[in-house]
Amino acid sequence: MSTRIRKSLIVDEETVVSESAWNAELDAKHNQLIEWLRAENLDGILLKRNENIAWLTGGAVQLRVLTPNETGVASLLVTAEGARYYLTTANESPRLHDEEFGALDFEPVIFPWYADDTAETALRLSRDQVASDTPMPGFAHANLFPLRASLQPTEITRLRWLGAHTAAAVTEVLQNLKQGMTEFEMEAQVAQALLSRGILPSVYLMAADERIFKYKHAAARGKKLEKYGMLNLCARRWGLSVSITRFAHFGALPADLEAKFHAAAQVNAALLDATRVGATSAELFRVAKDAYAREGFAGDEQMHHQGGPTGYWEREWIATPDGTERVMNNQAFAWNPSVRGGKVEDTVLLSDGRIELITPTPELPALASNANGNSYPASGVLIL
Repeated sequence: MSTRIRKSLIVDEETVVSESAWNAELDAKHNQLIEWLRAENLDGILLKRNENIAWLTGGAVQLRVLTPNETGVASLLVTAEGARYYLTTANESPRLHDEEFGALDFEPVIFPWYADDTAETALRLSRDQVASDTPMPGFAHANLFPLRASLQPTEITRLRWLGAHTAAAVTEVLQNLKQGMTEFEMEAQVAQALLSRGILPSVYLMAADERIFKYKHAAARGKKLEKYGMLNLCARRWGLSVSITRFAHFGALPADLEAKFHAAAQVNAALLDATRVGATSAELFRVAKDAYAREGFAGDEQMHHQGGPTGYWEREWIATPDGTERVMNNQAFAWNPSVRGGKVEDTVLLSDGRIELITPTPELPALASNANGNSYPASGVLIL
């Protein structure tokens, strides 16, 4: 069965993904999911998690109402025979038809808002063995990360758009930081810059001065910016996520802090150089550990996680000493090595052995970093 979406993806009058390319993506994912169901001897799968719904619908459907929730206001059911349904309540159905599912070929199943019958209906329509991506009585549990890990060309196009526009928003805010601003004001300016571009911030870690040195996750607490400011965030659109961190300093950067940024950039370069198809989580952890030691900061890998692959979740997994997950082609990564106040974090794409920077900020200072004779991108501190 061929899936159909009857529109192109257009943002600000620019066609990001054509109708034909979008349909090719949806067809490939539908077929991939049907093959998985048959291989698992399942009659159907109920998708409730936002990342899986966004993945299957090519980012066309976003069901968040309560922003922090992992699930939204509808579920998708796909059967091994190829039937597709969206299940929702009557109060949600008009908007979901008009703005989410109207251009797709999913059949609606609608309940009263006070009598959600999703589970029973999914079991009935699928007839027998049904899985769900959310633990539910009577359903097998499904983890679809292996299906969504390797990005398709149209997903990469959307990720590039998201990375470029997120980076532009961060650059805009960073260049306009003022001494005396509070961390809350920094947070608000980042939110305005992102939301005005249709991008949803999902992680806010805006910090000033000594809080950057003291805490790895320095959530805003209202401190006034004196000399040193950090914008650290994750952002989403179409279900995809990117991560980026940038810094500004009023006046010359102290030599010891400059050295820490250089060290973090070198650890980042080592990780990027080792991010190759087949590399394991444990191998990448050891790469970071060895790089910290070479830079004179042995043991700093113990102070915070170093990042890992991104895509439809801010970190699909993180590198750990015993991790068995493996790198795949066309997979996005966000490494975040940090050295006691200095940090490097960007989103990149591994494609056919090449690392592509997804969150470029060419207006900001760059740091030279390399590993095994290969140069890798890293951003330094903006001097204001």
